[in-house]
Parts: sequence; C-alpha cells; structure tokens
Amino acid sequence: MDLDTPKSAPPPDGHFGFFQTLLGLIFRDGDPERERRRELKEIGKKITKSKYKFFKPRGEEALPRLAKFFYDIYKVTAPAQILLDKAEASGVFRTILVEQDFTDSHRRLRDSCSEEAIREALQTGDKKAVVNQIKQNLIKLYAFFDNERIAKIEQTYALFEVFIAFINFDFYFLLRKFDSRFPENDFGYSPNFDAINGDYVTDDLKDFLELLPLLAAESNWDGLFDALAEYKGNDVLSRGNWKKLMRVIVDVKQSRILEYIVQVLDQNPKYRAVGVLNQEHIVESYLAKLKTQTEMTMQKLIQEEQSQKIEGLVVQVFGTAGVSRLNNYTEKANVNFSKKMLGGYIHVAPLNYLKAFLLDYVKKDIREIINILIVQGQWPARITSQQLSESFHSLLQITEELLAFDDALSPEGDLGQALWGYFKRSDRDPNAMTSLRQKLKEVNDRSYNYIQLAGQNLVSIGKNLKQCLDDYEKPTGELVTNWKQLNTMAGGHLRDQMVASYKKTYYFIQLLQLYLKKKNS
Repeated sequence: MDLDTPKSAPPPDGHFGFFQTLLGLIFRDGDPERERRRELKEIGKKITKSKYKFFKPRGEEALPRLAKFFYDIYKVTAPAQILLDKAEASGVFRTILVEQDFTDSHRRLRDSCSEEAIREALQTGDKKAVVNQIKQNLIKLYAFFDNERIAKIEQTYALFEVFIAFINFDFYFLLRKFDSRFPENDFGYSPNFDAINGDYVTDDLKDFLELLPLLAAESNWDGLFDALAEYKGNDVLSRGNWKKLMRVIVDVKQSRILEYIVQVLDQNPKYRAVGVLNQEHIVESYLAKLKTQTEMTMQKLIQEEQSQKIEGLVVQVFGTAGVSRLNNYTEKANVNFSKKMLGGYIHVAPLNYLKAFLLDYVKKDIREIINILIVQGQWPARITSQQLSESFHSLLQITEELLAFDDALSPEGDLGQALWGYFKRSDRDPNAMTSLRQKLKEVNDRSYNYIQLAGQNLVSIGKNLKQCLDDYEKPTGELVTNWKQLNTMAGGHLRDQMVASYKKTYYFIQLLQLYLKKKNS
C-alpha cells in the first residue's frame, strides 16, 4: 500500500443517513418477514408506552389490569344481561320501540284493528262500511311513520342489538382465566387476578374487538334505556355507571391498545377489528304484521259469520245441522287427496245439502204441491204452470243425475276407477298426476254445475209459489180459478203447505247462494 495515498474519508452524516434509509427501503421491500418483525417491534413499544398496562410484550403476558378492565364492565352490565335474557327474540320490545311515540289517537287506530274491536264493529255496523273504515285506519297509521321517524326507530333498534351483543359477551368465562375461583354474578367476592399467557385470551379479545367499533358515547343511549325501562318496568342498569363506562371504553378504543395486543399475540401487524351491524327494518315488519293480522282477523270473523248463517239456514231447512247424504264425494275422500297436496272435492258441503233437499223435499213435499197445482189446477193462462212444471222436472232430472254421479265416484264406478287409478300411479308417473288434477277438475265442475242449475230452478219454483200464494189470497183467483177445490183436495191445508214449501225453498236458495258467492268472490 502506498503510504502517501490518503485513506477514504467517511461520508458526511447526512449522506450516511440518506443511504441507510435507502438501503432500509430496498431491504424492506425485498424482505416482508423482516418488515413484519419491525412492525411488531414498533407495536410492542406502543403497548409498553400506553397508559393502559394490559399486556407485557416481552413474554406475551396478559396482565391483571386487563382483567380489571373487563371486570368493571361485567359489574355494570351483569344486571342487564339477566334482565334482558332472550329479549332479542321477543317481539314485545320491537313493538314498544315502534309505538314509543304513539299518541292516544294512534293507539286508538291500532286498537281498532284488534279482533275484539273488529268483532264488535261487525256486530253493530254494516260489513262493507266496517271494512272500509279499518282500511282507512291502517292508512292513517302508515302515514304516521315518515322517513325521519322510521330512521330514528331503526337506529335505536340497531343500538339495542349492539347493546345486547355487548352485555352478552362472556365476561365471566374470560375472567375465570385470570382467577379460577371467580364466581358468576357475585360482586361481593374480591377477585385475585393473575398474569396469564396472552394466548389464552386472544380469541376473547378478537370477539370483544368486533363490538368496539359499534360503541359510541354519543349514541342515543337514553332513548334506548327509556324503551327498555318500559319493556321491563324498570331501568335495566345504572345509567350513570353506563355513561362512565362508555367514556372508558371509548378511550380504550381510541388508544387501540386491545388491537395492538392481538396483533402481537397473532404475530400479525395487519390485523384490524371490523364491527358488522345487521340492520333490521322493524317498522316495515311491524306494519306488514299489523296489516296481515288485520286482514286475517277480518277473514276469520267474516267466515265465522258466514258459518253461523249457514248453520242457521241448515237447521231452518232440515231441522238439524247434521246432514249427510253423499256417499263418495266426501271430506273423507279428501283426506287421501290432501296427502298429495291436492284440493280434492271442493263442493262437498253444498252438494251434500242439495242431494238431501232434492231427496227429502223436492221428491216429497214439493212434488205433492206441484202435482196438486199442475194436475188439478185450472189455469186460464198456462205460463206460470208451465214454468212450475218445467222447473220441477228439471230438478227431478238433476236428482237422478246427482245420484248417478255420486255412485260413479265409488271405487267400482267409472269415475272412481279413473280417479283412484291415477292416484295410485301418481307417485311414479308425472303424467298420472297431471291426469288426476284434470279429472278432479272435471268432477268438481260437474258438481258445481249441479248446484248452479238446481239453484236456478229452485228460484223459479220459489217465485211461482209466491205468485200462487198471492193469488190464493185474492177473492177471485186470476192465475188459478179453482182454489177452493184444490184446498179441499189438500185436506184444507193447501195454503199452509204452499207456505211451508215456499219457506223451505227460500231458505235453501239462501244457503246455496252463500256457497256460490264464496266461489265467485
């Protein structure tokens, strides 16, 4: 080496620092693992400097002060956890929250939709008017919930869900890790918390950190606690203690100390806690439920009213509510159809009553009156007698066809063999199910046609019997000129017989019309 050659001088401090930084950037980009360790080291320093002495990075120990933090939360929230057990699943609190701002007027609108109120209204008022009034009441109630009110209610309910999730956090399970003798809900016990391996609480901290982003001191906690007090009849916790607790929780959240601890324990500096809030539209659900319940109540009560009318008319006509004449077109057969999710025979009741009326009255009492009037009566004009005769003979024909129709539905009859043949094959043959549906439709259409056609002919008989009764009361008959002779032939009871037949026919027509209206509505 040449002694006269000077040694290289070190670069100035600024240049050295620049090159060190540049090299650091190069090596950092090229060595993610080195960068991860560096970040974790920085996070460890932040934990050490934090005022919250929850964790010891060297040795990764969870310290007693971390347990004390959760213990303080547990003391405040434990009463609410007990009082609000299963509250989230209850629809009562949702209803209280939605109706919290109701005035007396709004409560009256709501109450008008109850079953008791609707039943009373239907008993004392016109059915159509009652239905229209209830619809108007629902419209007024819907109008109460404008966008601003809905947003307020649903924000409060979202806060309720956060609160429930928070108080239901398993603080007891976590605290037992620091003190194995720690008793549940016994705050007379003085806990003795020990430092423990941080790995024991990593999952607990992650669960808790999912709640932290959702908690804010400025939230409408008083609005929520007012609704909860109405729900339980008293405050569920000390509001003063809750506000103090919220200040501590918000400070801990802002310090990010718990997040840093998890990052170190997971050796993942990229870990971030994310709170997810599921927003439930409770106002929409409330109104939909109210509307549905109201409509179902109306249908139920109207159906009850119709059933009472039907039963009353059946008793008027037949003297009993227990009338059974059909042998095969029956509800008993429908049990099998229901197993295939089929409606089966859908006109059983009216067809059963029709068969009974045709056999018990048309072929007996009404036949006797018609025979006297048509055969023995003297009719200057034959129009009314012709109408009576044609209607009566049409009913006799319907009677025979109906008897044959019911017999044909027996397992041995042609209709019955076809139906039950398709029925047996329907499980393995889709075409058989299609044919079964079509055959049922044909059968039901025939039964409805019998009811409709018989009803038309009975109306004709009823009108003509009424004309005959009116003519009978006249000093000199115009439709029939020999009423006295006919009365003698009837044993002096012709008028009574005509009145009885007319009433039976009138009541039976009303009975059929109830079923015909139901089908056409």
